[in-house]
Amino acid sequence: MALKEVVEQTVAGLGYELVETQRSAAGLLRVTIDLPWQGLGAPDGERFVTVEDCENVTRQLLFALEVDGIEFSRLEVSSPGIDRLLRNQRDFERFVGQVVDITLKEPVGVAGAGLVSASRKKFRGTLEHRQSGEDTDEVTPGWQIVWSEVPSVKPGQRVSKKRPPAPMQALGFALDELREARLAPIVSFKGRGAKSATQPDTD
Repeated sequence: MALKEVVEQTVAGLGYELVETQRSAAGLLRVTIDLPWQGLGAPDGERFVTVEDCENVTRQLLFALEVDGIEFSRLEVSSPGIDRLLRNQRDFERFVGQVVDITLKEPVGVAGAGLVSASRKKFRGTLEHRQSGEDTDEVTPGWQIVWSEVPSVKPGQRVSKKRPPAPMQALGFALDELREARLAPIVSFKGRGAKSATQPDTD
Protein backbone atom coordinates (compact mmCIF):
# COMPACT_ATOMS: atom_id res chain seq x y z
CA MET A 1 0.00 0.00 0.00
CA ALA A 2 0.99 3.63 -0.42
CA LEU A 3 2.39 5.52 2.55
CA LYS A 4 -0.74 7.57 3.19
CA GLU A 5 -2.98 4.49 3.09
CA VAL A 6 -0.80 2.62 5.59
CA VAL A 7 -0.70 5.59 7.95
CA GLU A 8 -4.41 6.37 7.67
CA GLN A 9 -5.51 2.76 8.21
CA THR A 10 -3.21 2.32 11.19
CA VAL A 11 -4.25 5.58 12.84
CA ALA A 12 -7.96 4.95 12.24
CA GLY A 13 -7.63 1.38 13.53
CA LEU A 14 -6.41 2.77 16.85
CA GLY A 15 -9.40 5.11 17.12
CA TYR A 16 -7.69 8.35 16.04
CA GLU A 17 -8.09 10.68 13.07
CA LEU A 18 -5.27 11.38 10.63
CA VAL A 19 -4.91 15.14 10.15
CA GLU A 20 -1.74 15.39 8.09
CA THR A 21 1.20 13.36 6.77
CA GLN A 22 4.42 15.10 5.78
CA ARG A 23 7.62 13.56 4.47
CA SER A 24 10.84 15.57 4.27
CA ALA A 25 13.75 15.09 1.88
CA ALA A 26 15.90 14.06 4.85
CA GLY A 27 13.65 11.07 5.50
CA LEU A 28 11.64 12.48 8.40
CA LEU A 29 8.05 11.23 8.43
CA ARG A 30 5.79 13.56 10.41
CA VAL A 31 2.28 12.34 11.26
CA THR A 32 -0.33 14.57 12.91
CA ILE A 33 -3.26 12.92 14.69
CA ASP A 34 -6.39 14.07 16.50
CA LEU A 35 -9.26 12.52 18.38
CA PRO A 36 -12.39 12.08 16.24
CA TRP A 37 -15.03 14.76 16.57
CA GLN A 38 -18.15 13.44 18.28
CA GLY A 39 -20.50 15.88 16.55
CA LEU A 40 -22.53 18.89 17.63
CA GLY A 41 -24.61 16.90 20.10
CA ALA A 42 -21.63 15.41 21.93
CA PRO A 43 -21.20 16.12 25.64
CA ASP A 44 -18.96 19.00 26.71
CA GLY A 45 -15.37 18.46 27.81
CA GLU A 46 -13.58 17.51 24.60
CA ARG A 47 -10.41 15.53 25.28
CA PHE A 48 -7.15 16.40 23.57
CA VAL A 49 -4.31 14.26 22.20
CA THR A 50 -1.78 13.35 24.91
CA VAL A 51 1.82 12.16 24.88
CA GLU A 52 0.55 8.64 25.60
CA ASP A 53 -1.69 8.81 22.51
CA CYS A 54 1.28 9.78 20.34
CA GLU A 55 3.43 7.01 21.81
CA ASN A 56 0.69 4.44 21.15
CA VAL A 57 0.36 5.49 17.51
CA THR A 58 4.15 5.62 17.06
CA ARG A 59 4.56 1.99 18.19
CA GLN A 60 1.87 0.73 15.83
CA LEU A 61 3.09 2.83 12.90
CA LEU A 62 6.67 1.61 13.27
CA PHE A 63 5.43 -1.95 12.98
CA ALA A 64 3.03 -1.27 10.08
CA LEU A 65 5.59 0.70 8.06
CA GLU A 66 8.19 -2.01 8.52
CA VAL A 67 5.75 -4.72 7.37
CA ASP A 68 4.98 -2.75 4.20
CA GLY A 69 8.64 -1.99 3.56
CA ILE A 70 8.22 1.78 3.63
CA GLU A 71 11.56 3.48 4.20
CA PHE A 72 12.09 6.49 6.44
CA SER A 73 14.81 7.70 8.78
CA ARG A 74 12.70 9.02 11.67
CA LEU A 75 9.04 9.01 12.67
CA GLU A 76 7.41 11.87 14.55
CA VAL A 77 3.79 11.67 15.75
CA SER A 78 2.21 14.80 17.24
CA SER A 79 -1.07 16.56 18.01
CA PRO A 80 -2.46 19.18 15.58
CA GLY A 81 -1.44 22.29 17.51
CA ILE A 82 -3.13 25.68 17.29
CA ASP A 83 -2.81 25.88 13.48
CA ARG A 84 -4.65 22.63 12.80
CA LEU A 85 -5.21 21.75 9.16
CA LEU A 86 -8.84 21.61 8.00
CA ARG A 87 -9.23 18.87 5.41
CA ASN A 88 -12.89 18.13 4.80
CA GLN A 89 -16.53 19.01 5.40
CA ARG A 90 -16.48 17.44 8.86
CA ASP A 91 -13.53 19.59 9.93
CA PHE A 92 -15.33 22.74 8.80
CA GLU A 93 -18.47 21.74 10.69
CA ARG A 94 -16.38 21.11 13.78
CA PHE A 95 -14.72 24.54 13.77
CA VAL A 96 -17.60 26.84 12.80
CA GLY A 97 -17.18 30.09 14.73
CA GLN A 98 -13.40 29.83 14.89
CA VAL A 99 -10.94 32.17 13.18
CA VAL A 100 -9.32 30.45 10.21
CA ASP A 101 -6.68 31.18 7.59
CA ILE A 102 -7.57 30.14 4.05
CA THR A 103 -5.59 30.18 0.82
CA LEU A 104 -7.53 30.03 -2.45
CA LYS A 105 -6.31 28.11 -5.49
CA GLU A 106 -7.12 31.14 -7.63
CA PRO A 107 -7.41 34.85 -6.79
CA VAL A 108 -10.86 36.20 -5.96
CA GLY A 109 -10.95 37.67 -9.47
CA VAL A 110 -13.45 40.45 -8.83
CA ALA A 111 -12.93 43.00 -6.08
CA GLY A 112 -15.83 43.16 -3.65
CA ALA A 113 -17.11 46.74 -3.42
CA GLY A 114 -13.57 47.94 -4.00
CA LEU A 115 -12.44 46.60 -0.60
CA VAL A 116 -10.68 43.37 -1.62
CA SER A 117 -7.86 43.16 -4.12
CA ALA A 118 -8.81 41.03 -7.13
CA SER A 119 -5.39 39.33 -6.99
CA ARG A 120 -5.69 38.29 -3.36
CA LYS A 121 -5.60 34.63 -2.34
CA LYS A 122 -5.04 34.65 1.44
CA PHE A 123 -7.68 35.60 3.98
CA ARG A 124 -8.28 35.39 7.73
CA GLY A 125 -11.76 35.53 9.19
CA THR A 126 -14.40 33.85 11.33
CA LEU A 127 -15.74 30.68 9.73
CA GLU A 128 -19.50 30.63 9.15
CA HIS A 129 -22.11 28.64 7.24
CA ARG A 130 -23.37 30.31 4.08
CA GLN A 131 -26.82 29.07 3.13
CA SER A 132 -27.65 28.84 -0.55
CA GLY A 133 -29.83 31.69 -1.75
CA GLU A 134 -32.55 31.91 -4.30
CA ASP A 135 -30.18 33.55 -6.76
CA THR A 136 -27.67 30.67 -6.73
CA ASP A 137 -27.58 27.10 -7.98
CA GLU A 138 -26.17 25.75 -4.71
CA VAL A 139 -27.92 22.71 -3.27
CA THR A 140 -25.91 22.30 -0.06
CA PRO A 141 -24.78 24.97 2.41
CA GLY A 142 -21.51 26.63 1.51
CA TRP A 143 -18.98 28.44 3.65
CA GLN A 144 -17.82 31.96 4.25
CA ILE A 145 -15.37 33.86 6.41
CA VAL A 146 -16.24 37.24 7.89
CA TRP A 147 -13.78 39.91 9.00
CA SER A 148 -13.15 43.62 9.34
CA GLU A 149 -9.87 45.22 8.33
CA VAL A 150 -9.05 47.53 11.21
CA PRO A 151 -6.58 50.25 10.13
CA SER A 152 -3.20 49.94 11.81
CA VAL A 153 -2.42 52.47 14.52
CA LYS A 154 1.04 54.02 14.76
CA PRO A 155 2.78 54.13 18.16
CA GLY A 156 1.56 57.14 20.11
CA GLN A 157 -1.30 57.82 17.71
CA ARG A 158 -4.60 58.67 19.37
CA VAL A 159 -7.70 56.97 18.04
CA SER A 160 -10.90 58.95 18.16
CA LYS A 161 -13.82 57.25 19.87
CA LYS A 162 -16.04 58.78 17.21
CA ARG A 163 -14.22 57.01 14.39
CA PRO A 164 -16.71 54.69 12.67
CA PRO A 165 -15.95 50.98 12.95
CA ALA A 166 -14.34 49.23 9.99
CA PRO A 167 -16.98 47.67 7.72
CA MET A 168 -17.51 43.93 7.94
CA GLN A 169 -16.55 41.94 4.88
CA ALA A 170 -17.45 38.40 3.86
CA LEU A 171 -15.98 35.95 1.38
CA GLY A 172 -17.98 32.90 0.32
CA PHE A 173 -16.21 29.79 -0.96
CA ALA A 174 -16.55 26.09 -1.70
CA LEU A 175 -14.09 23.57 -0.30
CA ASP A 176 -12.78 22.64 -3.74
CA GLU A 177 -11.72 26.27 -4.24
CA LEU A 178 -9.24 26.07 -1.36
CA ARG A 179 -5.56 25.29 -1.60
CA GLU A 180 -5.31 25.12 2.18
CA ALA A 181 -7.28 25.98 5.30
CA ARG A 182 -6.06 26.04 8.89
CA LEU A 183 -7.13 27.31 12.27
CA ALA A 184 -5.53 30.70 12.80
CA PRO A 185 -2.70 30.38 15.35
CA ILE A 186 -4.28 32.65 17.95
CA VAL A 187 -3.19 32.16 21.55
CA SER A 188 -5.82 32.78 24.22
CA PHE A 189 -5.54 31.94 27.91
CA LYS A 190 -9.32 31.56 27.97
CA GLY A 191 -9.27 28.75 25.41
CA ARG A 192 -10.15 28.73 21.74
CA GLY A 193 -13.60 30.26 21.76
CA ALA A 194 -15.39 32.05 18.98
CA LYS A 195 -13.55 35.21 18.06
CA SER A 196 -14.16 37.98 15.60
CA ALA A 197 -11.41 38.48 13.07
CA THR A 198 -9.68 41.80 12.70
CA GLN A 199 -6.69 42.34 10.45
CA PRO A 200 -6.47 39.44 7.96
CA ASP A 201 -3.36 38.20 6.20
CA THR A 202 -2.70 39.54 2.73
CA ASP A 203 -0.47 38.51 -0.11
